[in-house]
Amino acid sequence: MIRTRSLLAGTRALFALSLLGLTTGIIAGSVIVLFRFSTEYSQILLLPGADPENYEALTWQMRLVFTTAGGLFLGLLFYFVSRVPLRIGVIHVLERLAYNEGNLPLKNLILQFIGGCVAIISGQSIGREGPSVHLGAASASLMGQTLHLPNNSIRTLVACGAAAGIAASFNTPLAGVIFAMEVILMEYTIVGFTPVILAAVSATVMSRLVFDTEPLITVHVVELNSFLELPIIVIMGLFIGALAAGLIRLTGILTKFGQRFDIWLRMSLAGFGVGLIAIVSPEIMGIGYDTVDAALLGQLGIPILILILLTKMLATALCVGFSIPAGLIGPAIFIGAMAGGIIGVLVKHFTTNLSEVSLYVMLGMGAMMSATLQAPLAALLALLELTGNQNIIFPAMLAVVSSNLSARELFKSDSIFLSQFRIFGLDYRNDPIAQSLRRIGVESVLNKAYVMTEPVIQRNVAINHLKEAPDWLIIRREEGNQLMPATDLARNLEETNDEEIVLLEIPAKRRQLAKVSIESTLQHAQQQINDTDAEALYVTRKLGPSADRIYGIITQEDIEKHYRVVSH
Repeated sequence: MIRTRSLLAGTRALFALSLLGLTTGIIAGSVIVLFRFSTEYSQILLLPGADPENYEALTWQMRLVFTTAGGLFLGLLFYFVSRVPLRIGVIHVLERLAYNEGNLPLKNLILQFIGGCVAIISGQSIGREGPSVHLGAASASLMGQTLHLPNNSIRTLVACGAAAGIAASFNTPLAGVIFAMEVILMEYTIVGFTPVILAAVSATVMSRLVFDTEPLITVHVVELNSFLELPIIVIMGLFIGALAAGLIRLTGILTKFGQRFDIWLRMSLAGFGVGLIAIVSPEIMGIGYDTVDAALLGQLGIPILILILLTKMLATALCVGFSIPAGLIGPAIFIGAMAGGIIGVLVKHFTTNLSEVSLYVMLGMGAMMSATLQAPLAALLALLELTGNQNIIFPAMLAVVSSNLSARELFKSDSIFLSQFRIFGLDYRNDPIAQSLRRIGVESVLNKAYVMTEPVIQRNVAINHLKEAPDWLIIRREEGNQLMPATDLARNLEETNDEEIVLLEIPAKRRQLAKVSIESTLQHAQQQINDTDAEALYVTRKLGPSADRIYGIITQEDIEKHYRVVSH
């Protein structure tokens, strides 16, 4: 196992990572199956007609009770579990990748599972993909932590878990893979792709053993009727990009405003607000795929489409901004469907020779997801897998790109996840140097040729130290260990005849040392050097509550050398 961990710390552990990815998919897929089973069958028991989407059949009083009670329960749950609010969802996964090398805690996972179930069942205006990503990523991370794997491989497992979560939740394995690479890791690597693909495949198998294998959204085959529609699709993309930018900014405003309140009050207000909106527009409750189906069939007119779109945007921004623990991708797809429906109905109003309304609804779904997440490839593949309609790829590419450009370039909007990330005062460093350093664990780089020594030693002790052919001497000091090249000690022995040698006084290039865990990545090692003003690091592994073992030395030169090797 020690040899395997050492292999995983490097960049040539594809086979081992692939096996771990496959295992991750099975574990994460099982967790997502349990999550879906808990939510969907609770909705079947509670909602009229045993229909998990049938919130519209509830009286307005019951709709208000459902969402308000759900918000109050969530608020009290989060308030009493931790006085310091615990983050969950995709933002939490990104935070742990940026600041904790992918180590996700069990407590947040449990809170996400319970909170996500309650949020969805109570009809909040959210989706299940946020909890699915968190649950999958946390399951993978906890497996890696239990096996004491190096953090660079845990990062890959987090991506595997995120892909497995999306794949098992929506029956979209390919979109899960691209989402993990495009949104979670924010980079594409061959070593990363293989285990992530295996995780998505195995998670999809777990899901299909329990749930339907059909596409989530059922629609008859449609295609683009005329190239004359391409300008219309571009205009629709620009319109949806503006909607996405508006949703992101509204969510940001409500997030900042919501920070003024305690978590219990914030979530209670969100649930009550959603209930009030649902009195006018009950379609905004829950995930809402029944309303998307109605839009695909052309059963909704422009006034109702506009009403649902605006109320869904407000309700979703309120839920996300006021910390309701669930996802944003489902609402983005819903809002995009309504926006596409508006364009499609307008087109049909002026001419019947162009494509059906359902085409524009589907294109709107992909365009809104792309612009909101700034993840065009993930959105395109999600649209393909959700609808099972390959004829829409060509126009969808145009819709996705135009909406992305509109949101990013015209309205200067970043992805909603990174926007929220910055509101919380966080930063996700993703430059090429950081990407390269986080792929390598310190265990694959450390120099084991060292000797521990006291600050004052006898000449015969010094001679014995040098017989071990060390590169470095670690000098023990209460105020902090120091590092000295062994060659400086050898030179002192040649030039003097002193029987007692004070290592802190002889001419030498001594360096201040700081500590880093053997599970760490080179990015974390570099950060340790920057934060502590140390000039080198000694690498340790915990043997118990108060005991560490030193495994080797890493210098700034070692980090820079391995960055140059990887980058070339």
